[in-house]
Amino acid sequence: MHVLVIGGGISGLAAAHRLLEGGARVTLLEASPRFGGKLRTGTVAGVTVDLGAESLLARRPEAVELARAAGLADALRVPRVTGGALWTRGAVRPMPRGHVMGVPGEPEAVASVVSPAGLSRIAEDERLPRTEVGADVAVGAYVAERLGHEVVDRLVEPLLGGVYAGDAYRISLRAAVPRLYEAARAERSLLAAVRALREEPTPGPEGGPVFMGIEGGVGRLPTAVAESCRAAGAELRTGVTVRALHRTPGGWSADTGEGAIAGDAVVLALPAPRAARLLSPWAPAAATELDAVEYASMALVTMAFARAELPSTPEGSGFLVPPVDGRSIKAATFSSVKWEWVEKSAPDLFVLRASLGRYGDEAVLEREDAELADLALADLAEATGLSARPVDTDVTRWYGGLPQYPVGHLDRVAGIRSAVAALPGLVLCGAVYDGVGVPACVGGGRRAAEDILAGTRPGSE
Repeated sequence: MHVLVIGGGISGLAAAHRLLEGGARVTLLEASPRFGGKLRTGTVAGVTVDLGAESLLARRPEAVELARAAGLADALRVPRVTGGALWTRGAVRPMPRGHVMGVPGEPEAVASVVSPAGLSRIAEDERLPRTEVGADVAVGAYVAERLGHEVVDRLVEPLLGGVYAGDAYRISLRAAVPRLYEAARAERSLLAAVRALREEPTPGPEGGPVFMGIEGGVGRLPTAVAESCRAAGAELRTGVTVRALHRTPGGWSADTGEGAIAGDAVVLALPAPRAARLLSPWAPAAATELDAVEYASMALVTMAFARAELPSTPEGSGFLVPPVDGRSIKAATFSSVKWEWVEKSAPDLFVLRASLGRYGDEAVLEREDAELADLALADLAEATGLSARPVDTDVTRWYGGLPQYPVGHLDRVAGIRSAVAALPGLVLCGAVYDGVGVPACVGGGRRAAEDILAGTRPGSE
């Protein structure tokens, strides 16, 4: 079987890798000049750093397993510092414990972040009648009804924003925090639902780290997977845009504008708008739904400082920033603290990065690089006392970086897959369907490959 994989982000690469394991012949076509999508490394002051995702959720094993399979086992690293922080109400405060995506099991768990009035409002949850969540509900709306707006604005919003760069009052509880959704259906009290969840075994390898990174950057992962696929006989091509898909007696043909490439099956591993264009002639209902998917854009400002110019360096791995506080940045990561390999590669430098922009606040990305850097520096100075100027700065803009998962997203995905199920030999994968994190994308790519190898369709059982 010859399979065309269209899209060379980590989802498409994971699909190609699994197809090769299953004995298929693979041709992967990527429109851009490089593989990896949102995973990418670069340099700041000569230090190699991630300019996209910089850690992997290790409690979901798919990404770590793929890294090992691609020859990066010896490069996997655990963060040197665990436990995050919040910059809110005028101070950088340790991230409270005992919560699920910012939702506490007891009011006292968030006393360092939430005001006395907010704590009293949280306690009311135990006395309130049940709030029905129905088929789906927005995280922020549901949590605010049970515990008040302050816990949403100070805790849930920045934590969800760190994953989706989205708006907690729009994001689907069922899609984004499915375990909490199920617990909320079972319990009258949201506090009780969180306590019940915390008593359950933690998903993933017992006793293992929550997150892992890769020495030299998570951006090494797609390159390693691509090399592994080539070594297994795959043809991987960059700079090839698929303009249209055509049905053939034996499967599918991809029109590149410079000729057609035929295959028995296709894995479409593209962002929603590009997938919609290719599907429009064959599954118009699916294309319409894909066109309706919204994305958030963000910018990363990565800076290197001379340690000799810093009276002291910030402590901890970084912090999140609630939008309600009105700051420019939404998060900061102190890379030289978090990753030992960054510090060892440049002991005379202190490397950090800050992110700006979120759903509904993309206008900030239109500012010049220097303006974005100044915005980040102003916030960092206020939060940590950092007063030096960086010796080097990189600004990376990720336009359309993260698909949004609003209320009803899972039903939308089910409808898309149902429509595509009528097209034999074509499957979908990517961040829009089953989760935006790297492990979710890897898992989705592998499942798409297994559907092709097994000759089954999602939703056809």
